[in-house]
Amino acid sequence: MTGPHHHAYVWLGSGDVLVKPGDAHRRPGHKEFASAQVMPLECADWLLKPAARIEATFEEPKEAADWYDAQLAHYGSLFVGSYPPKPLYEETVRALAAGEDRVGGWWVSGGRFLSVNLIACSPHRVRPDLACPLA
Repeated sequence: MTGPHHHAYVWLGSGDVLVKPGDAHRRPGHKEFASAQVMPLECADWLLKPAARIEATFEEPKEAADWYDAQLAHYGSLFVGSYPPKPLYEETVRALAAGEDRVGGWWVSGGRFLSVNLIACSPHRVRPDLACPLA
């Protein structure tokens, strides 16, 4: 893809893996970074993970926002209490149209962490040096 778009990523895993001693495995340059299934420390670093980690790719902000909302609904049974959070759909569309990321992370039942992400690509606003993983 050459034009602006967003890549979708999801990670659901044990909190122990998320915080396994230290966070080096969540940083680029660490020997485990590319193969670690856990989410990276910086959102833009998803773009450095293998392209196979991409759940979906969206050129249209509304389609991406629909996907984001669908993920929260899909994982809704894992949330405790009044969750999952209800993101403001129009705010998500506006953010994505402006080339921003949409990132959410929540502790859910069973000591797990859920991370749902739409990461801007081609270029990323904060890290324009990062190449698109599908390039």
